[in-house]
Amino acid sequence: MAGLLLTCIISPNYLHAESTIEPSQSEAISANSINNDTQKQINLLNTQIAADIASLPQLKGEFKSLTEYRIKNKTEQLRSIIDTLVNSPDVDTDFVTQLIQGQFSFLDKVGEYLNHDINQLRSQVNNSDSDVNTLLLISQREFQRDHYLKAELETLNWAEKLNLDVATAKKQLSDKLIERADRLESVVTYTQKELKQAVSEATDAGADISAELKHKVTNLKERLEQNSASLTVAAELLDSLGEDTTQIKQTLFSVSGDITQDVLNFSVASSLVQQWADVAKNQALDNGPSLTFKIVVFVLILFASSIVAKGVTRLVSKTVSASKLKFSKLLQEFFISLSSKAVFAIGLLIALSQLGFELGPLLAGFGIAGVIVGFALQDTLSNFASGMMILIYRPFDVGDLINAAGVTGRVSHMSLVSTTIKTLDNQRLIIPNNKIWGDTINNITAEHQRRVDMTFGIGYGDNIEHAERVLQDIVSQHPKVQKFPEPVVRLHTLGESSVDFVVRPWVKPDDYWDVYWDVTRAVKMRFDQEGISIPFPQRDVHIYQETKD
Repeated sequence: MAGLLLTCIISPNYLHAESTIEPSQSEAISANSINNDTQKQINLLNTQIAADIASLPQLKGEFKSLTEYRIKNKTEQLRSIIDTLVNSPDVDTDFVTQLIQGQFSFLDKVGEYLNHDINQLRSQVNNSDSDVNTLLLISQREFQRDHYLKAELETLNWAEKLNLDVATAKKQLSDKLIERADRLESVVTYTQKELKQAVSEATDAGADISAELKHKVTNLKERLEQNSASLTVAAELLDSLGEDTTQIKQTLFSVSGDITQDVLNFSVASSLVQQWADVAKNQALDNGPSLTFKIVVFVLILFASSIVAKGVTRLVSKTVSASKLKFSKLLQEFFISLSSKAVFAIGLLIALSQLGFELGPLLAGFGIAGVIVGFALQDTLSNFASGMMILIYRPFDVGDLINAAGVTGRVSHMSLVSTTIKTLDNQRLIIPNNKIWGDTINNITAEHQRRVDMTFGIGYGDNIEHAERVLQDIVSQHPKVQKFPEPVVRLHTLGESSVDFVVRPWVKPDDYWDVYWDVTRAVKMRFDQEGISIPFPQRDVHIYQETKD
């Protein structure tokens, strides 16, 4: 906008080009310690600023905005030079004092110009539809004044560094800021009230909201932001001047709701706590009995829901554990957990409704949250889906010995997300269900019988029938070998160095390794007793010797 970037605008009605540093003042630089480059830069900036100020009366619209922008930049450059000169160790006090006095005069005229401009805008307010825009323009002009107030305090600090007496000037600035802060507090609270009313009207209008009402809400928001920013600047400047800003910060906190470091100030914090205590007291007196009754009902419903949930849990537990249903451990735990949580969730919703919560929007919010959580937890949901498939198809259960996901062990615990397997060497592995369901599952203990496959070799010179009787006798006499199906002892292959028999007895799954190890040991001992050899790989090497004639 035209005035937002304004820093040093001078109205032709109040200030002429001579109000900046005059050439005669600048020419004195050559007699002091200021170098020629700095002198030229100051003279050039003064000339440019004076020319832009002189052209302002003839300009309008964007051209005026561009000129104001130029004045801002040039003035900032000039003030930067002054700041450097003030803080230099060999400061030329007389010359810099002239520059500072010129800035005081300049800022006074800028303040007069802004007052004149704001008064003109106020005179245009006539209760018409354009008042909203006019009030926003006034707010923008006040927002621009903040920069000049900061510049005025900075200029006073410069003068103080040069040991000039600025006590009276600081007192005047402090009084001006206090009066400005008081006026801005009223404007902020009034604008906030108007904004709340406009937002309420827009909410009631819903989809039928008019363009005028939308514009009003936007306009009020911008006004509130600008006025709050101006009040914040006033508080900061007053803090720098040592004034008490507790009331101002309370107003800013009530508008923004932001907890800043100012709340750590004891006076501000204590005042806010006192206000909140008063509000809580009034609310307790007005709504205390009904609210207390609702809270009691809320607690009683939750208590009753927890008791009912425990009863349902016991009932479901007895039902699903019945032998006739033959539910897996995972399915039993699923039904038990689901029943208790579902009962308590229903009780919680009923309790919340007693406190005045609308269940429709609440459930819709849960649905939206569920979608968001679903996207965030895709891998977990994949494990959950695999767990559901394991629950439905029951490829294994707790206590089964399985080989899945490249792991062999006994299932010690199952959930809808993972399966815990204890390996044969007593290691505990927790495997995601999608790893198990996506791979081959070998349930070793699913059947009641398991065949033990063993191979034993004898030498080519041994009696085959004798060896076969010995093997049959060893297998049939073992107590853990089942009679049916009958053990199989057959001549299987004629190897490179041995005649191989296959021995295949049937056992219970838990007896597999006991039978395997016992039969292997017994075969070695009986073969030694019976004189049956157990050959090892042999290779004949023929050596030919050639004779030379």
